[in-house]
Amino acid sequence: MSTVNMTEAAAYEVKSMLESNDMPNGYLKIKVNGGGCTGLTYGMSAEEAPGENDEIIEFYGLKVLVDKYDKPVLEGTTIDFKQSLMGGGFQIDNPNAIASCGCGSSFRTAKVAGQPEDC
Repeated sequence: MSTVNMTEAAAYEVKSMLESNDMPNGYLKIKVNGGGCTGLTYGMSAEEAPGENDEIIEFYGLKVLVDKYDKPVLEGTTIDFKQSLMGGGFQIDNPNAIASCGCGSSFRTAKVAGQPEDC
């Protein structure tokens, strides 16, 4: 099993974004940063190439990068993309998160508390 899993809808949405930004061969980097009201926040960015600590995982033709230091916090995480009348957005389901904030963008795990900030 991969560190993270990505649904087909999410993979195609990211591929479309990369192509519209002239990065058809780019990578999606998924990372964990300190901060947010609960201690950790998710980050996603487009990258031209993998870093030396990155694991490469492929979903539906999309190359995804996960830093080896973020793997324990992200283990088993699923990334999906949902479309609704109010627009679309990525949803992250992390089974390691034991607490999250009301806005859903900050979390912590049993082993990693991060560095909470004032909201």
